[in-house]
Order: sequence, then C-alpha cells, then structure tokens
Amino acid sequence: MRTDDRRGEQGPGDGYGQRTGGTLGEASPRPLEGLVVVDLSRVLAGPYCTMVLADLGARVIKVEHPLGGDDARHIGPFVETGDGECFSAYFASINRGKESIALDLKEEEDRRLFEALLARADVLVENFRPGVMDRFGYSWETLHARFPRLIYAAVSGFGRTGPYRDRPAYDMVVQAMGGILSVTGTPGGPPVRVGTSIGDITAGLFAVAGIEAALVARERDGRGRLVDIAMLDGQIAILENAIARYAASGQSPGPLGARHPSIAPFAAFRAADGYLVIAAGNDTLFRKLAETLDRPEIARDPRFASNDLRCRNIAPLTAEIEAALACRPVTHWLQRLESAGIPCGPINDIASAVNDPQVRARGMIGHAPLPGGGELMMAANPVRVTEGEAGMADAPVVLPAPPAFDEHRAAILAWLADEETA
Repeated sequence: MRTDDRRGEQGPGDGYGQRTGGTLGEASPRPLEGLVVVDLSRVLAGPYCTMVLADLGARVIKVEHPLGGDDARHIGPFVETGDGECFSAYFASINRGKESIALDLKEEEDRRLFEALLARADVLVENFRPGVMDRFGYSWETLHARFPRLIYAAVSGFGRTGPYRDRPAYDMVVQAMGGILSVTGTPGGPPVRVGTSIGDITAGLFAVAGIEAALVARERDGRGRLVDIAMLDGQIAILENAIARYAASGQSPGPLGARHPSIAPFAAFRAADGYLVIAAGNDTLFRKLAETLDRPEIARDPRFASNDLRCRNIAPLTAEIEAALACRPVTHWLQRLESAGIPCGPINDIASAVNDPQVRARGMIGHAPLPGGGELMMAANPVRVTEGEAGMADAPVVLPAPPAFDEHRAAILAWLADEETA
C-alpha cells in the first residue's frame, strides 16, 4: 500500500462520517488512507464495493462515460437540490466520497489519461461482462505486464470462467438462479425477491474482501492480483443452512415465512396488536420463555422437550405461544421478554429502523451534502476500526458528498500533472 497522501482536494474525514457536536477528538487515519482506487464500475455491485473502500479511507476516482455517466445517475428516486435541479438519491447512496472524471476509453487522449491514472493506482475495479476490458485493450494480462503492482478486481454476473461467463445478469437473475428466491416467502406462495439487492451487495462485499486480501499478499511479494467475483457465486456462498439441509436430507428446502428452518421457537409471532420476533435459541431460553408468557406447562410438554422436537411440532408450538401472546400488546411483551433476557425485537418499518435509538447511537444514519445544495439521509459505514473505545456521543453524522458528473476533472488533471513533474 502507498503511504503518501494522494487524496487530492478531498477532506480527510474519519472513515465513518464526521460527527458534529460529539466529543471524538482528533480523527485518526483511516485504515485505507493513501490507497488509490480507479473505479470503472457502475450501477450497484462495483460501486458498493468502492463506496466501502472510500469509507475506509481510500481515494476512489470514479471514471464515467462522457455520455451520461453511471447509469445509476438516471435511476430514481430523485431529490431536489438547493439549486432546483434533481439528483438521484439511489446514485448518491452508493457513491459518496468519490471523485468523478468523464473519460471515453475509445478516444486516444482519454486513454492516455486513464493509463496515467492506472500508473498511480493501487486498485482497478470494473463490473463489465468478461471480455469487454479485453476489447478496450485493458485485459488483466496486458495491465499486469504494464502495472505489475496493480490489483485488478472484476465483478460480473457469472465470473470469468464457466459456461455462463458471457451472460448478462442483474440482481434479480442471480437471486433466482442462486436459490435465494426458492427459500424466501411463504409456503405455497409465489416467488418473492429479497427486499434488498443482495445479489449485487454481497458481490460488492466479497470484492472488498478479495481486494483487501490481495493488498495483504502484495505486501509480501510486491505483485498485484486478479480478483474475480461472480454475483452468482456470492448467492451460493450465503445459502449456509439451506445447503446443509439439502446435503443432510437430499431434499431441496422451500420457503418458511419468517421462521428459522432448524431452531424453534425462532420466528415472528402475533400478539394482541401486531407481530414481534422471539428467538429462543436453546432449551434454557425456551423454559424462560414459557415462564415469561405465564405458561410454564409449555416447557413440560413432551412435544417440545428438545429443539428437534419443537421443530417437528412447530404448528402446535406456534399456536401455544400465540395464544399466550394474544392477551397483551407488542410493547408489553417486548418489555417482559427483554427483562427476562430473551432475545426479541419489534418488526420495524424503515422509518422506525432509521430512528431506532441504538441505530442512532452507533452513528449508522448520517446526512451527506448534495451537489447543488441540500442534503440526503443515508446509511453510514458499519465497520469500526479503532485503537480502543471512542466516545460515541449521539450527534449528527456528516457523510461525504457524492460527486457531480465530471466534477473533479480539473483537480485530477492537476494531480496527474504534479505527479509527472515530481
């Protein structure tokens, strides 16, 4: 990794957003400070990866096509900025803290600038289909020969090998093909997409892990690596219990609604005025649950004597628990269950989740300024890398701005010129 400051005109930040009104003191250098990332990616999987790298301190230079830039700039919802223009909230939420320059890799002068960036970069991230970079003349083999320390991270739907390598893919496609849709939803219901784009997001997170592993390897031998990330691979990797159940039984598991496939009671249960989640994950917690519900006899029922038996008798177990819960509202039961030390929680909508006092206390919701004025609420980075417990006062979190299209051209060109004359 490079140790010199290559952040151009960006402010140093603290990696997780700056708190105003808090007592954090001087911000320490972020873990990836000094790392230079050239980001050719667009829409979600690649940009999510590079946003995490930027949050952790890397300087991310986003290279966009001159005709409209990243497709995500044109995906809603849109918010009005201070100058009366509209800006994509979708784009902003996954591109904060980056710099933008527009380059056409088919034009000779832009190619020269792009290659000058690569000469100074630690990492290149792209999420084209395999072969696209080759046609530009920027294959892994070509770039590795010219820039042997460069780490090349390629994120695609199906990876660089296998019979599907040339197919296009979106999140919905890999959720379907990876089996996630088959275990999501309610029994007998239609296929249900997971409510967030986990096909893209898991690929982005696995790409971060691959890049960081390649950086560690480069510290040992000075050589860059190719990081090959497939969205479909990521979906298979997170199937955990579903693959274990298939391996053990030979049967493909199906959707189970909100309950856990192999732990009971571990689900959403109806109380007098709504639902709450109860996760009594072992026999001791189950006995505590029965006492807390004023139904100690449930724990003595032979049908529920072990976790395996509770899973086998999930319908009568659910009926017994919901009969006990029916006499009081959700808030009553949450208070009693929490006092008894039983894992539980409300089923928050998004408004409730982003205003939850624990979420706020952890600094997970911040606001980023928008080009043209105004600001946008978004989730902050959940990674905390510190030298010890820091003061985490409940104060506003200011996140770095997303870039306007081609906003940093002048600064980037000046930086390249300075490097050439240094």
